[in-house]
Amino acid sequence: MTLGGANPGVFDCQEAWYPVFYERDLDRSRPQRFVLLGQPLVIWWDGQWNTFTDRCPHRLASLSEGRINEDGNLECPYHGWSFDRSGQCLHIPQQLPGGDAHTSRRACAQVHSTKVKQGLVFVYGKAGVEADPGMIPIVPVIDEESDSWVCIDTFRDLPYDAFTLLENVLDSSHLPFTHHRSVGNRANAGPVELKVLQSDRNGFIGFWQEGPRQGKLGSQTTTFIAPNLMWHDLTSQQFGRTLTVVYATPIEKGRCRLFARFPFKFPSFFPRLVFRLTPRWLSHLGQNAILEDDQIFLHHQERYFAAGGGSAAVARSFYLPTKADLFVLEFHQWINNYGVDPFPGQVLPPMLRKDQLLDRYHSHTEICASCRGALQNIDRLRVLCLSLAILCLIFAILFVAKVALLTIGLSFLVLGLGLGKLRTKFYQGRAIPPRNLS
Repeated sequence: MTLGGANPGVFDCQEAWYPVFYERDLDRSRPQRFVLLGQPLVIWWDGQWNTFTDRCPHRLASLSEGRINEDGNLECPYHGWSFDRSGQCLHIPQQLPGGDAHTSRRACAQVHSTKVKQGLVFVYGKAGVEADPGMIPIVPVIDEESDSWVCIDTFRDLPYDAFTLLENVLDSSHLPFTHHRSVGNRANAGPVELKVLQSDRNGFIGFWQEGPRQGKLGSQTTTFIAPNLMWHDLTSQQFGRTLTVVYATPIEKGRCRLFARFPFKFPSFFPRLVFRLTPRWLSHLGQNAILEDDQIFLHHQERYFAAGGGSAAVARSFYLPTKADLFVLEFHQWINNYGVDPFPGQVLPPMLRKDQLLDRYHSHTEICASCRGALQNIDRLRVLCLSLAILCLIFAILFVAKVALLTIGLSFLVLGLGLGKLRTKFYQGRAIPPRNLS
């Protein structure tokens, strides 16, 4: 089996592994839906993770709306047909005793190979294939001295293509401007001289001798593993060894799921402690804000690029006079050289409104176990604080210790209002990015 399919001149996006969830965000008690390359999938647990095409072979009902029954099998919500992990139909409630309709190949669910690596659940794009786990795209260095790494991770469903995301993250030169006042600073901008060290059908490796922040962080190596993984790798005295890892999983035309990982190997103990003690949900709030720095203009940019002819016309659509864009150009040349198209013949959906582009709840919160749980706790605590504030006000009217009760009540009110402001960050991003604040 070959990554991207057997034809050496074409890279078939169906013939590859994609991360679909962090394992910690999946619920083992119920089936869950995901769309990969436009194909609805159902992911479920029976002692291991399994993935089927999300259609019952009987009447094409969504299996993700069903349940994991008492026997540990996936049961269709429509007529109760049940399936084991191999996709074999085990039970058709409507057939007569002794019937064998369930043994037909037409009664089988379509199975996608599924494996867990480095905390991510990977699914193979093509159904009915015993895919080689050795082709799963991972970052090998994370498994080396794994206890010495501190890893921050996040994910989000983004309103643009996986290839638009990869083009964006391969380009380090945008950080000082797009992410000014978040993780960048305009004062750090300067000439960027990139080199491509090697390139083939399976991706490329590049190098930036000076590195970010005008050399303050050391040289940076960039790796692209086709079709969906890239990482930057650098080592500095200030932060130790630092990786920026991004997976871009194509959901459908104009939508992808980003998985971002930030492994740090700090030179001292204190930063490791701080990072490990930071709640995952709090880290996600910050990472969502960073993603929104370029979310709006990338949604627009990919439509302008598609209208101009896309990757096939990259030299005409883009003006790329400096080596800062070398990795972007190399990426589009890979697309052109191997006929890469996750959604052949499809066009981008209509442009979204700004408030839709800044949605956090549906694109992250409701599918993140950490943020969903934090939001529930914040809502409970907020109701409690506001209730106690009202009680303190009532008691202040009825009893003598008015000043003390009013002070306590006011404290609960301020805390409740503060929690209300915090909860909005789980639902919607900020309309004005930090770079544009005066």
